[in-house]
Amino acid sequence: MTHNAIENYPELQSQMAEWPSFLDKALTPTALIGKRIVVTGAGDGIGKALAKSLACFGADVILLGRTRTKLEAVFDWIKQHTPTDPVIVPCDLAQLDTDTVSALAESISSHYGNLQGLVHCASMLGPKIPLVHYPADQWQTVMQTNVNAVFMLNQGLFDLLDQGDPGCVLHVSSSVGIQGRAYWGAYSASKFALEGLSQILADETETAGKIRVYSVNPGGTRTAMRREAYPLEDPQTLPIPEKHMGLFLFLLVGSLVPDLIKRPLPATGAQIDARKWLA
Repeated sequence: MTHNAIENYPELQSQMAEWPSFLDKALTPTALIGKRIVVTGAGDGIGKALAKSLACFGADVILLGRTRTKLEAVFDWIKQHTPTDPVIVPCDLAQLDTDTVSALAESISSHYGNLQGLVHCASMLGPKIPLVHYPADQWQTVMQTNVNAVFMLNQGLFDLLDQGDPGCVLHVSSSVGIQGRAYWGAYSASKFALEGLSQILADETETAGKIRVYSVNPGGTRTAMRREAYPLEDPQTLPIPEKHMGLFLFLLVGSLVPDLIKRPLPATGAQIDARKWLA
């Protein structure tokens, strides 16, 4: 399956050959038409790849990130290659407050009328040093970015997600949020908290059945954060962000358009390891 947007996105096109057949057959350029999805960290890494991929399959993407120039580059690509209606929201999650979230919800409601998806890709690594030497102000900034901002967005956008259409919330996690590791400090602690937040939200929404919630651990991926964490590592040994797009699209399309993909989704609240899913 190819169309103009995919043909202009060779990194994604190269990965599609490895997708399971049930996914490739289900995804058409119109699969996500009429679906509005917020992607945080949309200017770089996995967030950038996901924003472009979602637009390729018809979604209107709200591009939320800290650096306007990076968001503008993604916005320009989407506008050039897809007929969708993206929006840029420059936002430093380290400074996010409830008033900002309320304004975002109002803007989404005014522009689109509804919201179906929220994907938390944005994250901050922080220093990799022993806890006894960890600066308290940096601890607070990492926790604010990786956990508190996620909570505020989930809470502030919940009413939009909880309207008539099926919804989905994805939290991008990490291996160090499953098993603590020395020197990973606030990043590891924040990912543990993120896993708990994801499970709580899933449990609170399971009975109503309108919103599915997942955490996804992509594993080592060729991103700027990975380079920061492992400066001596050869990035060519790592998968590119587009490697994970099959999984993200499976979860999002399967949640938002339930009859399109003929394969059962994991139970809401599941922790999903992208490397195992690919295997």
